Amino acid sequence: MGCCSSTEIKRDWKPLEERSCTDIPWLLIFILFGAGMAFICGYPIATGAASRLVRGYDSYGNTCGKNNTKIEGVPLSGRDMTENKYVFFLDPCNLDLINRKIKSLALCVSKCPAAELQTYNDVKQFALNNGSHLCSYDISPTRYTSHADRSTKCPKLPVLPSKSVPLLHRCIPTDISCYAEFAQAFVTFVSDNSVLRRVVAGVMASKEIIMGLCLLALVLSLIMMVVIRYISKVLMWILTILVIIGSIGGTGVLWWLYADHRKALENNTLSVFGKEVASDNVKALLVYSIGATIFTVVLLLVMFFMRKRVALTISLFHVAGKVFIHLPLLALQPFWTFLCLMLFWVYWIAVLLTLGTSGTAVKNNSTGLVEYQMQGPYQYLVWYHAVGLIWISEFILAFQQMTISGAVVTYYFTRNKSQMPVTPILSSMARTFRYHLGTLAKGSFIITLVKIPRLILMYIHSQLKGKENACARCMLKGCICCLWCLEKCLAYLNQNAYTATAINSTNFCTSAKDAFLILVENALRVAAINTVGDFVLFLGKVLVVACTAFAGVLALNYQREYTVWVLPLLIVSVFAFLVAHCFLSVFENVVDVLFLCFAVDSKYNDGSPGREYYMDKALMEYVENSKKSGLYKSGDGHGQELKSMARGGTSA
Repeated sequence: MGCCSSTEIKRDWKPLEERSCTDIPWLLIFILFGAGMAFICGYPIATGAASRLVRGYDSYGNTCGKNNTKIEGVPLSGRDMTENKYVFFLDPCNLDLINRKIKSLALCVSKCPAAELQTYNDVKQFALNNGSHLCSYDISPTRYTSHADRSTKCPKLPVLPSKSVPLLHRCIPTDISCYAEFAQAFVTFVSDNSVLRRVVAGVMASKEIIMGLCLLALVLSLIMMVVIRYISKVLMWILTILVIIGSIGGTGVLWWLYADHRKALENNTLSVFGKEVASDNVKALLVYSIGATIFTVVLLLVMFFMRKRVALTISLFHVAGKVFIHLPLLALQPFWTFLCLMLFWVYWIAVLLTLGTSGTAVKNNSTGLVEYQMQGPYQYLVWYHAVGLIWISEFILAFQQMTISGAVVTYYFTRNKSQMPVTPILSSMARTFRYHLGTLAKGSFIITLVKIPRLILMYIHSQLKGKENACARCMLKGCICCLWCLEKCLAYLNQNAYTATAINSTNFCTSAKDAFLILVENALRVAAINTVGDFVLFLGKVLVVACTAFAGVLALNYQREYTVWVLPLLIVSVFAFLVAHCFLSVFENVVDVLFLCFAVDSKYNDGSPGREYYMDKALMEYVENSKKSGLYKSGDGHGQELKSMARGGTSA
């Protein structure tokens, strides 16, 4: 199992007849890799790094909240910090952007200063009254006002009020304005800081509108799923008409708003700040209007040339709608997958943070302070952990694809729908757990092998930005583009391989080969059914984004004097697209699985006794309509004509 060697014996597809474990060696490899991830998690716990992360530690190697052992060559180490449970930074706003950390002396203190301390005398009184020493341990509180090294070993004045962060025991300033420089470093591309301030102010002023529009995008996506489920026969024409009206109407509204805002700007009735905001809005509306016009023209041209093929996908979507009627839990798959990914990513980030505090305490001779560094083979644990992030994330996504494939395959190849399992989704998950985890491990590993070099090249490209010559930049971008295309092709092949595994219970390589041959034999069907179906779903995503953005334009129009529209509309549109993509991608997966099942069904069955079709009548009518319109040429894998479904086929 798990090898890619081909066989000379021709094997027929036998849907749901046999079930056996697939790619067991790859399952064992994945389990061993998971054990390595568990070791990486246990290593910082065993070495005390996890405790240092949670409790915090000072610049001399002392962990706050516990009694510490002496570190050789560090006089202020090995102190009893049982009562000092909080980490206090002498200069919390001194940020090291390169290493992404606070570049300041850290101490363990018993209490964070809740009020601002203006002078060293205030610092002294705070220490005497609360027993919380805010200067280095080798300076007594009585010498705070006169010590020669107070500028480097005492906090920078004024000491900002702070409070401890729950769980992490760090004293963080309550006024985060001191981090403005850190935030500004990420937007150095903005030459006019006043524009940046107005954009950020616009986001803050319209945050309630942004949250409401994001909720609207979620509701619209759910409505789109309901529309697909219940009125699939008229879905394509509804979407087509709405997109035409929405795109033309939205473009017209944008041009009208541009003219209205420009007229208001020319009237000189606004304040100075209002003029600046209005000027930014006029520029933004002009860009939006031009972009919407170009997009509308291209979209209408594409829809005109594909109008006949869009009509021919109605039957396929009708069958997919029936799938969602029988399997309503399919719509919840994005939620479970997203929840699993979020839990794993939280775990991964927590382990990564503990790895950052792992290793041996080493004295920095230039500063005299203590740093923790991993030495020897342990320093490569981070790279292993990074590979785990990609592989396990892809494995979770593959599990969703296999679950959907298994449920849809069960629906398609069950002639009497009343004999289906009570919970097909849970049954598909159970089969995947029992038989096919090795196949998922192998398929996700192949995607990982392609994704890692692409990410490395992207990192190199970002680091060399502005330094490399034009030829090197072009070569890097070309390699990144090629790897991205290869990744998308492999992802599509993987999805069909999972469907083949769900049908025939074969290992990954055999399933991928069989699925590839089926797709090649049905190239015209792939073009006429699969691609057009994806285009229609894209129209659904466009409709959700257009409606959300249009509602955003109307809502933000009431705040035209103090809200810059650029960032709020961008945030809302991106969120709307992501939400629509998550929901409609499930429908897209169902369509792809149905197509492969249909191709296998039409290849090995002809409607005669003993070889009855499994396909729905609506799908057979789709094939007949395709033949009449000349967009589809019949003929299966054996060179036989497809016969009409007079007997054997069932309609759900």
